[in-house]
Amino acid sequence: MSRPSAAPGADLARELAATLRGDVRFDAAERTVYSHDASNYRHLPLGVVKPADLDDVRTAVALCRQYEVPVVPRGAGTSIGGQAIGPGAVVLDFRRHLGAVLGVDPERRTARVEPGAVLDHLQRAARPHGLRFGPDPSTHSRCTLGGMIGNDSCGAHSVVWGRTSDNVESLDLLLADGTELTVGGPLGPAERAALRALPGRVGRLHRELQEFTERNLAVIRQGMPDLPRRTSGYPLDALLPERGHHLARALTGTEGTCALLLGATVRLVEEPPARALVVAGYPDETAAADAVPALLPLRPLTVEGMAADLIAALVAAGPRPPALDRLPEGACWLFLEAGGATPAEALDAARQLADAVRRERSATATVVTDPGEQRQLWGVREAGAGIVTRLPGGGEAWPGWEDSAVPPERLGDYLRDLRALLRRHHLRGVPYGHFGEGCVHLRIDFPLTAPHGPAVFRDFLEQAADLAVSYGGSLSGEHGDGQARAELLPRMYPPEIIALFGEFKRIWDGENLLNPGALVDPRPLDADLRLSGPVRLLPLALPYEQDDGSLAKAVHRCVGVAKCVDPDTGVMCPSYMATGEERHSTRGRARLLAEMLRGELIPDGWRSPEVRESLDLCLGCKGCAGDCPVHVDMATYKAEFLYQHHRRRLRPLPHYSLGWLPLWLRAVALAPGAANLIARSPAAGPLKRLGGVDRRRPIPVFPPETFTRWYRRHRAARPAPADARPVLLWPDTFSDHLQPNVLRAAVEVLTHLGFDVRLPAGPVCCGLTWYSTGQLGTARRVMRRSLRALAATGLPADTPVVGMDPSCTATLREDLPRLLGDDGRPLAERTRTFAEFIDQYAPDAPLPRLPFDAVTQTHCHQHAVLGTAADRRVEARTGLRNRVLDSGCCGLAGNFGFEQGHFEVSEAIAERVLLPEVRAADQDTVILADGFSCRTQIAHLAEGRRALHLAELMQRALREGP
Repeated sequence: MSRPSAAPGADLARELAATLRGDVRFDAAERTVYSHDASNYRHLPLGVVKPADLDDVRTAVALCRQYEVPVVPRGAGTSIGGQAIGPGAVVLDFRRHLGAVLGVDPERRTARVEPGAVLDHLQRAARPHGLRFGPDPSTHSRCTLGGMIGNDSCGAHSVVWGRTSDNVESLDLLLADGTELTVGGPLGPAERAALRALPGRVGRLHRELQEFTERNLAVIRQGMPDLPRRTSGYPLDALLPERGHHLARALTGTEGTCALLLGATVRLVEEPPARALVVAGYPDETAAADAVPALLPLRPLTVEGMAADLIAALVAAGPRPPALDRLPEGACWLFLEAGGATPAEALDAARQLADAVRRERSATATVVTDPGEQRQLWGVREAGAGIVTRLPGGGEAWPGWEDSAVPPERLGDYLRDLRALLRRHHLRGVPYGHFGEGCVHLRIDFPLTAPHGPAVFRDFLEQAADLAVSYGGSLSGEHGDGQARAELLPRMYPPEIIALFGEFKRIWDGENLLNPGALVDPRPLDADLRLSGPVRLLPLALPYEQDDGSLAKAVHRCVGVAKCVDPDTGVMCPSYMATGEERHSTRGRARLLAEMLRGELIPDGWRSPEVRESLDLCLGCKGCAGDCPVHVDMATYKAEFLYQHHRRRLRPLPHYSLGWLPLWLRAVALAPGAANLIARSPAAGPLKRLGGVDRRRPIPVFPPETFTRWYRRHRAARPAPADARPVLLWPDTFSDHLQPNVLRAAVEVLTHLGFDVRLPAGPVCCGLTWYSTGQLGTARRVMRRSLRALAATGLPADTPVVGMDPSCTATLREDLPRLLGDDGRPLAERTRTFAEFIDQYAPDAPLPRLPFDAVTQTHCHQHAVLGTAADRRVEARTGLRNRVLDSGCCGLAGNFGFEQGHFEVSEAIAERVLLPEVRAADQDTVILADGFSCRTQIAHLAEGRRALHLAELMQRALREGP
């Protein structure tokens, strides 16, 4: 396929770029990244604008109006109905530069926010005052207040604190014609009269709105269902005089179709100082739903439902969280949170809830008071939207009928009929959600990639809409309508109300420039489906066993939940945390790969410069493979892309210098002294440039002797006792040639514990440097040679192998079988980290006491692939007082931080949490980092601080004695 000769919207793009301070992007990559939200739809925008300030917003809207180009506002892009995307529109990304919490007024219990402010940032600002914003969707770590206002978001605590519309005081608005106004409520007759009397467009708007309301009082009163969760259609009943003609409420939930938000004043609620969680177990989800009405009078803070099939999906997707052991007997659970001024008061309220639960003979209950266990259990619930996109049997599930809501007292019957409807259509799904308000989340295995898939999708949604309406319910109870449900609104509302929706929008946006087709005159619900397009059959080198051998299926794991654009916590996604750019997030890269496989906007296949540019800042940290609810594995996709992109072509210089570093280090080991002289001479600069290495990265000091040479001398002088149990120590390349002290420490500690430490019969390497740079053929050859060196030891085939570097160990555990298939599995299964080996093979052995304070930087590969439970158990046995940092990736990530063009991003990642924590640590505090990359980054950037491997700390304790 060929590229278009001229970019669409070029004149508008030039004028925007010349006028705005913010970012203007009309390129193929940015259009691709912003063509999706968390829905089933794909709409290519004309371009993307990231306004730097409110003047940029005003100017961008004026220019779009001049060019007759629609405008779509966007926050975190987690909309499930398709309302954060629009065909041929200019997308305004408010999150990038307009995300400030402007202030908190604790006396009035209000806060001022910009539209792109992240909810968790508002909660953080309110917390010192004992306050919080009541609504809290599961996407709270990245969703924006503007998006919440656009969708009238709710969350787990809305059963007690209401929807966003219940917590909005005033909205600062910009209309498509450039008019600005602030709306609020409730308004009395005198205030409404004053608004009618205002001059100009603002006064005319208020007159039209009040006349609109007065003309249609009976229709609005009779046609709008009274539900705790009704977010379908426009909330016209907020305009009624008995509701105070509340314009802020009337605009909340309009999905960016009437006005653009410039700022908001929101109400805050008192945060309970203490909480306890009651987990109630029931035989099935309908029994749990039937129990809800009797529990609501006790005023629980949450009434969340979660069935066994969600737990099964969670366990099928990854390691089983220990918190699941706290679930009482049952096949569906309610999470009932109780609050109080003190822990005792919260516990007393929780016990009352538990007693009420147990009055139902088939129900069980447990009370969880430990904050850590509560967080883990809530983490399961919050990951639900991602978890259930992969059903327990491996099938794919999609949004569509995502958040219907019925009166809570009718929820049990509705769930029975909804399950029956699924069976009639031969579909499966995992219901869960806000049972206290009758709202059900449901991902369904619609066959969207099949030719008949869109017809099945439409047929089910139409019948499901009729079912919800028959129960007096709403098509949407939280996420709004968008393209997914707006077409179904006539099934919920009479024709008179549908006509009023159109009139209401025209009063605000007469030229239909703001998010057209999202609510009024909607696009068909079965059009523009992102999975219904073409898929190019490009050659693949990796197996993608969990995705039926399909890279397309692998990248479509990403459904836009957007945990990767959480700017503050976890490992995923370090490049997004450093740049704030969507294209440098896991989600953005998945979108680009999907478009590459589609072959339309990105037609170059494996030669795509857009995908290459996006993946260039992917650190290969594997954070997404562990943190993403659907386990998108961008490090693997990057290895595939680099292999295909550079196949039979010259590669970037770092692929030769750093990708082949294990070979160069073996050569350096022949004359380390000479190598050190060169590294400290004027020749070092040209050598770095020749190798594509950043000038600010020092060349390491090469030890006079490698570990393997030391080991031969050591073993000759000190043979192991005859009764010692053999264990194979994997002498990874970087520890062997650059930090042999780590491997020596391992020998000393393991020998002290009674083991006979052996080495492979020849040189070994995990092949990671070749794998991560896409040199897959070489990586396979290196791995096979290493397997031969292990086999030549003559040791039993089940002899455990201990890896000291997490990245190398993770490669043996995960990537080795991926490249070598069954040949690599035996080694993967017997490979352990240092802590895992001690925990499993020396569970009762006395360990040296470590009476130290420590902070730990967890290697991202260990976090994602290996886990750290064994490390925590071993540390507890030693008495180490350790604090594990929530610092994410260190930023070096093997070759990444050494390459030219990456230093600034690498440093920014480290400066986010790791380096400030290391610098702030007392000099007596031990810095622990098992990863070679982590220790190197700390040594380079932390002004004289040195990090240790756990083995080195244990060695020190052995030598110093009690």
